[in-house]
Amino acid sequence: MSGNILGIPIFSIISIVCFIPAIVIHEVAHGFVANKLGDPTARSQGRITLNPLKHVDPFGTVFLPLMLMIAGGPVFGYAKPVPYNPRYFKDIRKGELMTGLAGPAANLVMGLIGAAVGFMAVIAYPMAPEVLTWVRYICFVFTMINFCLMFFNLLPIPPLDGSSVIALFLNDKQLYQYYRIQRYALPVLMVLLIIVPYVLHISPIGIYIDATAGNLTRLLFGT
Repeated sequence: MSGNILGIPIFSIISIVCFIPAIVIHEVAHGFVANKLGDPTARSQGRITLNPLKHVDPFGTVFLPLMLMIAGGPVFGYAKPVPYNPRYFKDIRKGELMTGLAGPAANLVMGLIGAAVGFMAVIAYPMAPEVLTWVRYICFVFTMINFCLMFFNLLPIPPLDGSSVIALFLNDKQLYQYYRIQRYALPVLMVLLIIVPYVLHISPIGIYIDATAGNLTRLLFGT
């Protein structure tokens, strides 16, 4: 797809439109599951909502994607994390795991829905190639973005969702120390996302994302 709208590439517009529901529903899923497990924090702060404005993070939603784009690495972003308090969980470790994996699970479901709609478009518009091309392209981008978010967040690196599995293997004292360390983990992640690709001219996380999200999306769309 090529072309511009008001000087903005069509691909960028489609990506933004697809990216917003992907990150919003990802965060809502965290809050929804935490609430079901007895933690009212997200609900009390009005974060279990599909209103995008409630989830925008100036750094993660705007600045980080721009920096990654300039650095030439994989372009990722995130919404303002939904707050939760693990002390409300009857089983802190299982609660952490279920709440943490809720976001990637939501992205998996959305990605599969996008692929299913793209597949059905072939049946619904067999004689309308222009319509079919646009629908499948939008579905492809939507699916790719959701799978990228899913696989990226499944990395067991704090503060990503995949790190929630670490809590299963820690005793109470270690878990307390882990929570303290977790608060300072974001700079390490930024090094992996920005500094390493810039210095080495290769992105390990980008390679991982293409091997997982990229291959899965291409497989589902037959490309």
